[in-house]
Amino acid sequence: MNSTDVRSTATLMNYVYAVGAAGDALDSVLPGRTGTHGGSLRTVRGGGLVALVSSVPRDAFDTDGLRAQMEDIQQLEVLARTHHGVVEAAYQHATVLPMRLATVYLDDTRVTQMLVERALEFGDLLSRLAGHVELGVKVYADPREAATASTAAMAPDERAVTTPGRAYLRQRRVQHRNHRDAYRAAGVVAAEVPHRVGALARARLAHRPQQGDLAPGAGENVANDAYLVEASRVSEFHAGLAGLADDVPGVRVEITGPWAPYSFATPSAEGSGGDGGRR
Repeated sequence: MNSTDVRSTATLMNYVYAVGAAGDALDSVLPGRTGTHGGSLRTVRGGGLVALVSSVPRDAFDTDGLRAQMEDIQQLEVLARTHHGVVEAAYQHATVLPMRLATVYLDDTRVTQMLVERALEFGDLLSRLAGHVELGVKVYADPREAATASTAAMAPDERAVTTPGRAYLRQRRVQHRNHRDAYRAAGVVAAEVPHRVGALARARLAHRPQQGDLAPGAGENVANDAYLVEASRVSEFHAGLAGLADDVPGVRVEITGPWAPYSFATPSAEGSGGDGGRR
């Protein structure tokens, strides 16, 4: 082993993005693509499976390095974007199981060992997900939009006021009513979604509603569900929800995807994240 090999072994570790069935499909993802921290993508095989990996600096993914990345919103965004970009590219070529963000192993030998040990689990997941994609359905409540629609629908004499005090009191009543009604209506719409598309989905998972920077759209996210759907039925899924909230002021339904099925494919986090290269 020359000095370069010694240095690489001592300072690098493997970042694992996704796992798929052994074959040539994932090799077509590799040319011209890099992973996090600029490492070239490659594959590691074991147990009839193949892992899509790249080499990363060990000091960036040991306990202290990973904590620093997770606490820096810009670094975390770059890491997540790169990770998801690799997974999505892989899913265009083959069914894969996305690994959790920052899943790292000491070296190729440890990755191979992981694949062999979890071959049955991963194989079952891959069989279940073959030919499927993930679609997201988000329902938003927007009291401001409801208030605008309510005001526009008022008769001229209802909008007329005689004093600032009366105008203020009326405005407060309208705001309270619209806020209450918008959230109530959003709940009714959210409850209707699985009735319309449940038969088209193999599985459904309710996520925590998104807040802050994760929900940049107008209104508040009150429902955030993921559906596992056959790729051939995506159009049917969209048709099933068409017009669901068109006549409900202050309520919006958003369909996202299709994506690689993160919500249904991500294996449990054995061997993941910032372990300092001990695995």
